[in-house]
Amino acid sequence: MSACPVRILFFADAASVHTRRWVAAAIERGAEAVVVTRQPAEVPGAREVIAIRPGGDKPGWFLALPEVRRVAADLARRFQPTLVHGHYVTSYGMWAAACGLKVPLALTAWGSDILVTPRESRLMRLIVAWSLRRADLITADSMDMLDAIARYHPQAACHQILWGADTDRFVPGTPAEGFEVVSLRSWEPNYNIDVLIEAFARFVQARPAVGARLHLLGGGPMAEALKAQVAGLGLSDRVQFHGRVGDQAMVDAIQRSRVSLSVPTSDATSVSVLESMACGLPLIATDLPANRQWLDARGGWIVPVRDVAAVSAALQQAHDQPALTAAMGLHNRTLIEREASRRGQMDAMWRLYLKLLQPVCKGPRASAPARG
Repeated sequence: MSACPVRILFFADAASVHTRRWVAAAIERGAEAVVVTRQPAEVPGAREVIAIRPGGDKPGWFLALPEVRRVAADLARRFQPTLVHGHYVTSYGMWAAACGLKVPLALTAWGSDILVTPRESRLMRLIVAWSLRRADLITADSMDMLDAIARYHPQAACHQILWGADTDRFVPGTPAEGFEVVSLRSWEPNYNIDVLIEAFARFVQARPAVGARLHLLGGGPMAEALKAQVAGLGLSDRVQFHGRVGDQAMVDAIQRSRVSLSVPTSDATSVSVLESMACGLPLIATDLPANRQWLDARGGWIVPVRDVAAVSAALQQAHDQPALTAAMGLHNRTLIEREASRRGQMDAMWRLYLKLLQPVCKGPRASAPARG
């Protein structure tokens, strides 16, 4: 552990597995952590999880700001955080920037908070710019996000830090007989699960003798509509709705499969894409900058957004060329082991934390202006 205490006040979604993994990684490396959230849940290892205005309504983020500052002031006395880290710039990042503590501020962008939400209104663009300009360190998990961040804050200390894949748990396995494919993306409009279902239906029609199955993990608000679509296509015996599952069940589903599909309209670097690649699967993925950063013809197929025919054609190629598919999977596993293991990424983040704390360790920061 560093000679300088690392006590992190996280503003983040406690119910998110990404938050829990990040906090656990920091604690494993010697940090203490408290999490302030609107989505209360257990965060293993955290000293406290403090809920402020539970829920998800947009006005609540602004109405809660006085309480955010009161809670932060209380934690300054009894937890004495040495840095603040906000996850998701347009919500928790705003809270982190506004909390008023005179300690270094890190912000981590998750994707839509940089690539989508600022386009919705001038207010959201202002909030993004205001929050980013108060950060001492900004991280994101794709180069296109870092480019977008630079437009708001050209002088920012920005680093690409991936969520990464657990390459000890997500490993290649023995696929099932037949031709099984998997999607790990949430059942929400952005992830175009309806496109996957329609493309899979066309594949089944083109290759009727193949024992094809589609595994849908992730869960989400479109569950009933997607199940109705599957029933209407006569695919209820070929499509399995797993919903949200733990890591081991996810590994099992990936290892059964020959191909992983990820076809969102907008995305940063997807953990589920990295995990599929770590398990040695080729990918069928949409033509987005974050996907192109990881995927080319050596590792799968890039398809246009919401192009059912292209997804179906890629499925047919994956089935008809098993040697090519296997070689793609091997390439992907090697790439993730080398460049996107979770342990390596969190080691890099820990070094950034320690660098951020160096001025604090050398002396008090009492002269720093309060944020707010």
